[in-house]
Amino acid sequence: MAEVIQSKLVWAVYLLHLLLLIFIHGSTSDSISSEGFCAVHSGSDCGLPSPYTKILIKGGTVVNAHHKEVADVYIENGVILSVRPNIRIPDENIKIIDATRKYVMPGGIDPHTHLDMEFMGTATIDDFFTGHAAALAGGTTMHIDFVIPINGNLTAGFEAYKHKASKAAMDYGFHVAITKWDEDVSKDMEVMVRDHGINSFKFFMAYKGALMVNDDLLLEGLKKCKSLGALPMVHAENGDAVVEGQNRMIDLGITGPEGHALSRPPVLEAEATARAIRLAAFVNTPLYVVHVMSIDAMEEIAKAKKAGQRVVGEPVVSGLVLDDSWLWHPDFTTASKYVMSPPIRELGHGQALQAALSTGTLQLVGTDHCTFNSTQKAFGLDDFRKIPNGVNGLEERMHVLWDAMVETGKINIMDYVRITSTECARIFNIYPKKGAILEGSDADIIILNPNASFEVSATSHHSRSDTNVYEGRTGKGKVEVTISRGRVVWENDVLNVMPGSGKYIKMPPFSYLFDGIDKSDAAYLSSLRAPVKRANAAS
Repeated sequence: MAEVIQSKLVWAVYLLHLLLLIFIHGSTSDSISSEGFCAVHSGSDCGLPSPYTKILIKGGTVVNAHHKEVADVYIENGVILSVRPNIRIPDENIKIIDATRKYVMPGGIDPHTHLDMEFMGTATIDDFFTGHAAALAGGTTMHIDFVIPINGNLTAGFEAYKHKASKAAMDYGFHVAITKWDEDVSKDMEVMVRDHGINSFKFFMAYKGALMVNDDLLLEGLKKCKSLGALPMVHAENGDAVVEGQNRMIDLGITGPEGHALSRPPVLEAEATARAIRLAAFVNTPLYVVHVMSIDAMEEIAKAKKAGQRVVGEPVVSGLVLDDSWLWHPDFTTASKYVMSPPIRELGHGQALQAALSTGTLQLVGTDHCTFNSTQKAFGLDDFRKIPNGVNGLEERMHVLWDAMVETGKINIMDYVRITSTECARIFNIYPKKGAILEGSDADIIILNPNASFEVSATSHHSRSDTNVYEGRTGKGKVEVTISRGRVVWENDVLNVMPGSGKYIKMPPFSYLFDGIDKSDAAYLSSLRAPVKRANAAS
């Protein structure tokens, strides 16, 4: 009898949780549908296909990562056909955009997002339509999301994410996470690279009992990635020590959001970063470290790069401009929205990461856009370990970075293009199709007015979340026009997007990071002076 009652209670809890998830997603979807989700103040043409297949951008300063010039840009059928001064097209059916005294740049590429991801008993609130709408309004025209395997199965995970992305409104690619290891996973990695355009695999060194891998699995994964020409990526935190730190905080009676930061100090990020770097050196493969959040981890990357190792460090915009003081805010809703992993660090880390970005120690900027609303964050009201980890950033990245780093003189406008677009395209082997304004490149373009201002607010952003970690932030430099696949999707503060208009971008293996790896392997083998030929021992 007791077992029957217990079983019914388990089912009751499950059903209540399921109903809560339906409410969270359903109520938000309904509110978005009622607006047409084109803009906060959308026009009657919202969501309709543009009548123009030809666009001429006149008089702007065209900025690439290597060069800038005043020129016109002519686009036809989604492709850049010409970049030069004084282009004249004798065609009435053409959209002309005046970009005088403005910057014409490649659309942003975000290397790190989590849309429609099941995590910590719920799912991220932004899907592949709302997330894309937010991105396009902020000047990002492509992102790379993470496929999470289903029970370790890569193919099942990939198919699930293909379905999730059917509503995509801009171009996207996939990384694939590895959460277990056996011969099937090894073979699936080959299929992912050969047939599905995957050229990167992620290994979580944290989230023990869920996504975390041990060193044995990581080592096998690094070797397999190298053989496939795929870039291994790591979430670098010592997962075992994190659990110890969490338990320590709970024992001390620290259950609020501040406990999250206190339980995962920078030393745990640095230890895992150093460990992953050394294992990658042992295998002789490039390594990509996602969301570098601390001086400690950044210094491990700097040391490795100085020694000649191929390590890519990716900070995220929240780690560059925010500090952890928000986690001590007396209001739980306010404090909990800043919970992410690794945590946002104390004042000083962000400035050091900006400096490392400006000197090339860190190479590109992502967002780790992984949004949960205040209802979902409240799952951890009495226990910070249950607060879903993640913050927003897809819509804010381009604006916040311009204001924080270009307006302050820390980087120039060509560096800005490099860290927001071009370097990502190069690392993931889709340059110059993406990340450039060159003849033959995809027409993913933004027009930024350096004299216009922006203000961030949850009441006007395009994410489904009811909070924003950049709430109230103002600054100079505003994306006034976004062109995606040759179509104007953001202009005059009106968003004009259609679900299903985005395209999956396959990313081939063996990017520039693998150049010369075979030669260094050969040099290593020739340096061994082994095996030594020895005479048989005397009988």
